[in-house]
This record gives sequence, C-alpha cells and structure tokens, in this order.
Amino acid sequence: MQNNTIRILAVSGSLRSSSSNHKIVKAIVAMAPQNVLVNIFNGLGDLPHFDDGEYDKVNEWRKAISDADGILICTPEYAFGVPGSLKNALDWTVSTGDLYEKPAALITASSVGDKAHASLQQTLTALTATMNEETKLLIPFIRSKFTERGELDEATAQAVQKVLMALVELVHQQQSNR
Repeated sequence: MQNNTIRILAVSGSLRSSSSNHKIVKAIVAMAPQNVLVNIFNGLGDLPHFDDGEYDKVNEWRKAISDADGILICTPEYAFGVPGSLKNALDWTVSTGDLYEKPAALITASSVGDKAHASLQQTLTALTATMNEETKLLIPFIRSKFTERGELDEATAQAVQKVLMALVELVHQQQSNR
C-alpha cells in the first residue's frame, strides 16, 4: 500500500447484515476514491460487555481503530438512543484514548434518528475524536432513500459521498499538521 493511501474504518451500528446502515457502509466502500481504503469492522456483536478486563476481541477493535487514519460510523437509532452494541464498543475506548484526535464522521440513518445523532456527537466529543459539521449527516426516513434496486437514491448517495470526502479532507489536514 502506498503512503498516500488513506485508511478509513467503517462501522455500522446495526448488527443486522441486511440493515440500511450496512447497505450505506457497503456503498461507501464502493464510492471511495482510489487512494482511500475503507475497511468495514463487523465485530461489534463479538465484543464483551464493557468492564476492565483484557479480551482478544477488544484488542482487535482497538487495533482496527489504531490502524485507521479516520473512522466513519453509520448507525440507526433504537428507542430514541444509540444501539447498545455501538455504545459498548465506544465505551471500550474511553480509558485508552483510542479515538483521541482521530478524524471521525457520523452518519445516522434511521426513521428519525435525531436523538441518537445528538447523543453520538456528544460521545465522540467526549472521546476527543475530531469532527466538523461536514463530517456529520442525519438521514431521516432512511427506508425511503433506497431505489427499487436497493441502492441509495442519487441525492442521498451524494450526501454520503460528501461526508466521506469531508472525512478524507480532515485526515489530510491532520496529516499535514504533523
């Protein structure tokens, strides 16, 4: 891999492989520019409940974050909040600083999603991830944003691509400041 390749870790907050959020993450992989490698982390459901123990699955999660230049989270809202498995994964990073100044993007795609979106922004801020307004996107009524072929409609795909490119720019800015 060339040094100028940007590595993005994409995480779906849904454990269902057929969820809208997984479809968006897969679309992000396909729309990434040639110099951007998007790796999907599919192990949220394998992480143990947060405690202060040492676990291989948690070490894999932390390594995936460490190896990435930026992280992109795409999540639904469950019962007006953050999915438990995603919150659990983020809780594992609290004491380690895994997300300290890590460029991050947040896409919340749900029926409404505003409460989970706001909560996750607070959580990522507390974890000191680096975000800006261009790296945040709320997509309400997500099921209506897919075509009959199961692809994102054009406007939604453009909005998602804009978030991805804003994250790439955030990574570039951080790398040039080193």
